Amino acid sequence: MATKEEISMTGFSIVAYAGDAKTDLISALRKARDGDIEAAHKLVESANDSINDAHNEQTKLLSKEAGGEDMDVTFIMVHGQDTLMTTMMLKDEVEFFIDEYDRINKIEKKLG
Repeated sequence: MATKEEISMTGFSIVAYAGDAKTDLISALRKARDGDIEAAHKLVESANDSINDAHNEQTKLLSKEAGGEDMDVTFIMVHGQDTLMTTMMLKDEVEFFIDEYDRINKIEKKLG
């Protein structure tokens, strides 16, 4: 059985990775707004790496539960799941806006 401490520590890890991703995503949006689309894409890649790290932490517990271990839900784990999910949604939105900023920049260049 996974202990409450182990589950909570996994939740803390997920929150930390998702927080790193969120920071990169907000920075990416700012870079895109300033016209630095290449830097924005690199920050999204970094955010994606952090999201993958969070998923890896999550998968450790999922595997244990799938193997029959009992799991106690902790508030920090719920918070971690919520933070990860909203960060993943933010990533989708940021990618959309980066594409829009890129499109707008190209149109403005054509217009002079």
